[in-house]
Amino acid sequence: MEAKAGFRPVRAWCLAGTAAAAVCLGLPTGAQQVPSFNTYGVPGLIDMPSAEMAPDATISLTYGRIDESNRGAITFQLTPRLSGTFRYAGIGNFDDPNSNADGVYYDRSFDLRFQLLTETSIRPAVAIGLQDFIGTGIYSGEYIVATKTVGQKLKATAGLGWGRLGSYNPLGSYGERPGNLLGSGGLPTYDRWFRGDIAGFGGLAYQFNDDLTLKLEYSSDAYDDESDRGGFEHNSPLNYGVEYRLPNDARLALYYAYGSTLGFQLSYPMNPKTLGIPGGLEAGGLPVRRRPANSVSDLGWTGALAAYEDNTRQRLITSLQADDLSIEGYQLEPHRATIRLRNEHYGRPAQAIGRAARAMTRIMPDSVEEFVIIPVENGTPMSAITLRRSDLENLENDAAVEMLARASITDAYGKAPPSTIPVTPKFSWSLTSYYETSTFDPDAPFRLDIGAQLGASWQITPNLSLSGAFRKRVIGNIHETERLSPSELPRARTDTTLYAQNGDPKLRDLVLAWNGRVGPDLYGRVSAGYLESMYAGVSSEVLWKPVDSALALGVEVNFVRRRDYDQLFALMDNTTYEPFSDVTREIPDFNGHVSAYYDFGGGYTGQMDIGRYLAGDWGTTLTVGREFANGWKFGAFATFTNVSSDEFGEGSFDKGITLTIPMSVGIGTPTREYDTTVIRPITRDGGARLSVPGRLYGNVRTWHEDEITDSWGRFWR
Repeated sequence: MEAKAGFRPVRAWCLAGTAAAAVCLGLPTGAQQVPSFNTYGVPGLIDMPSAEMAPDATISLTYGRIDESNRGAITFQLTPRLSGTFRYAGIGNFDDPNSNADGVYYDRSFDLRFQLLTETSIRPAVAIGLQDFIGTGIYSGEYIVATKTVGQKLKATAGLGWGRLGSYNPLGSYGERPGNLLGSGGLPTYDRWFRGDIAGFGGLAYQFNDDLTLKLEYSSDAYDDESDRGGFEHNSPLNYGVEYRLPNDARLALYYAYGSTLGFQLSYPMNPKTLGIPGGLEAGGLPVRRRPANSVSDLGWTGALAAYEDNTRQRLITSLQADDLSIEGYQLEPHRATIRLRNEHYGRPAQAIGRAARAMTRIMPDSVEEFVIIPVENGTPMSAITLRRSDLENLENDAAVEMLARASITDAYGKAPPSTIPVTPKFSWSLTSYYETSTFDPDAPFRLDIGAQLGASWQITPNLSLSGAFRKRVIGNIHETERLSPSELPRARTDTTLYAQNGDPKLRDLVLAWNGRVGPDLYGRVSAGYLESMYAGVSSEVLWKPVDSALALGVEVNFVRRRDYDQLFALMDNTTYEPFSDVTREIPDFNGHVSAYYDFGGGYTGQMDIGRYLAGDWGTTLTVGREFANGWKFGAFATFTNVSSDEFGEGSFDKGITLTIPMSVGIGTPTREYDTTVIRPITRDGGARLSVPGRLYGNVRTWHEDEITDSWGRFWR
């Protein structure tokens, strides 16, 4: 299907067929059953893994306990055949120097598993897995496993395990396997993979009905560490279990394991890919007004163009306010109307664009055929979406992709009308609640603060704003943390304990920020003030990002000073002191990065940052992520610098995973608010980066071609 003259087609392949359109708009294209998860948080029986995979993009939260071993895990199905798991476990009554005062040994570990073969009517599914492949080694093991469905209700699993999964009744061995680390961990333990004793495991899962599944497992795990260092009794390799599926697809399982202990497992799978677009309770937008055929060529009104521009401007402001939108600038011509659109409400950009376009059909003079909608973020024109009014009139009741094929999305540089309409309100404030968490401290693996937050924002000009927030804890225990880890580096982050102990009430941040266009495809930002909880200073950034490009490049330079531990207005110098010694180290004044961003398509993104970190180390952060049309995001990052693993300390290098959930999920109506959780196994000084609010890439990319087209299913909502 051709676009009209002068318009560049946008992802016209979306129209090729139903499946292609579903992929384009991020809709599910097929159903797949969620498998059972074992006590390690991966698809499996009881302790042993299976070769099954969850449906693509599934996020599963699990908690399991066998004897005194507690395991919580989050597993993400990265692709249809590849999954990753982060696990946090606590083993009670465990004799180790790293156990806490109560004798509990806490361990963090990561898994990867890949499905080599999918199941067919003849062959089984086959998967290969690395368990605890960069951890301390206590759960370290590798496996090759096959699973086959027999009839309608029975699944049979058999596999070979190494390491922990090869510790009971080995069939043989291959090579030498080094012992467990039980120390800093954090580095890939490739010298142990598929080495040492090899043992067989297997089991059966019988689906008695839609909700009830019975399990029998032969385990190849001898629980050697738990037996040698604690009081675990391994009397039998046979485990028995029953699993019940709850109405929300959560699973509750009960076990009798190893002839000596009881256990249970609770798992909850969810899939951002099939959750749908957040929102739905909001009022519908205005319908399109169709022009009489004989009025399209009427230009009589242009004799009083200025008066018409004033009149339609005010009507447009009033109409858009009803849709929680506003405009900063407006220009009316005989055949074209251009607006600077400000959206602080709709999480999906196409929904804001669609509502603005429909409002324009009801207000603009009939000769105006072309609508140019220029979204602005912090007063900065992001892109120019050009729509033909006749297309809006003719396609209102057709699929959204029909309108997408006729839209043009180009750079807004030099196209936006002046910012002549005041931002309303210029000053705003709010009193809300907040929460903060602290995780993975062996003395208290989870701490929580809940309190009140007083926030305010002053829009000085469309491009210049001042915003900040005060917080006061009402209840919580983060300030009770006492663990102050030693460091071989300037204490860029390991002084977090001192900030937690002294910061109540506290100034979360107070930032004066300017954003603007500095050239074609170029965006700029300068932020100054109390940038985050630990640092104040000045941050400047330039981003190159063409509207239709998958690639973006950026440069950021920061000048910082440490904030006082009470997190109010005082600053300290950048000299840090090592506890219980006379050693001092300097945090450099300047840090910054050169960054490259790339959208691989299909929701997969990548980012590489190269530069200097807070502690003065130089290196690279690699980030990969996956995003969905409904706003959910999942990512993982790792930082490698010129700091050795010994200097870095526990964990060996900085790494973690992120999960971003749109707040619309909880309230059912559109909002641009998101909640991002960062799971960092341990906070150290190496690879520490300044946390600057309002970095450019996320804001700019929201209004560029890929994000707009990915959300186009909301255009008519």
